[in-house]
Amino acid sequence: QVQLVESGGGLVQAGGSLRLSCAASRLTVSNNNMGWFRQAPGKEREFVAAISRIGSNTYYAESVKGRFTISRDNAKNTVYLQMNSLKPEDTAVYYCAATLSSGRYYRTDEYRYWGQGTQVTVSS
Repeated sequence: QVQLVESGGGLVQAGGSLRLSCAASRLTVSNNNMGWFRQAPGKEREFVAAISRIGSNTYYAESVKGRFTISRDNAKNTVYLQMNSLKPEDTAVYYCAATLSSGRYYRTDEYRYWGQGTQVTVSS
């Protein structure tokens, strides 16, 4: 059974940094397009970042561009989301996801596998 396990969330002050990790089992991250999404209370799940399996191209939501960086460590079979200059509006549960589909990285329905999420809270 495929598992994606996120970690690294927590409470941080505005302007601070966190690094989220997504460790995969029974799935090879380098063979999948990997994405990060987030969901704040009362809001829909939204795209944050993605990294493609071919070429390791990266994609970001406008709201995080220049502050967040997605990366992949094939040896550890883990995907990361480095989050800098955090803002209170970044507060959400962050989810890792995997898909073999390509092209619409920003759509939740393109992703087959999801992690359980990790809470990120940014205080002002």
